[in-house]
Amino acid sequence: MKTLGNILWHFPFFGFISAIFAFLFGTILTLTVVAAPIGLGLIQYSKFLFWPFGNAMVSKADLNIEQNKYWAIYSKIVMILYFPLGLICTICGVIQVACLFCSIIGIPSAIVVAKSLGTYLNPVNKKCVPAAVADELEKRDAQKKVDQYLN
Repeated sequence: MKTLGNILWHFPFFGFISAIFAFLFGTILTLTVVAAPIGLGLIQYSKFLFWPFGNAMVSKADLNIEQNKYWAIYSKIVMILYFPLGLICTICGVIQVACLFCSIIGIPSAIVVAKSLGTYLNPVNKKCVPAAVADELEKRDAQKKVDQYLN
């Protein structure tokens, strides 16, 4: 089913073009150095767009990836500055999801865009991982909540 979803994403809806543009824009932002956190997030997002039904975008904090504290502070500053543009992108994404759900063939693309809304809002410190990893992270988070509730 994942393969069929990816085929529908790429060929009737040209998802590979979105992935290429996200990669190129992310590369340009990374080369400017000032917007490198956003650029690196967009490069990870382009990886997601090449295979959206087998991957997920998760925060690096959820993966317990250690970062340089200065890079983390700089990333937060860039994230705050990016927020207005990210909000506009997210609103456009919500409108796009609503329009794609109007046709049956558009539903797979609507699912991809809906999964991307969090990355539109904040691409900083995101990583593309297999869907199984994202599911395991959710299970561990749910187990922590259950343990907290029972104790």
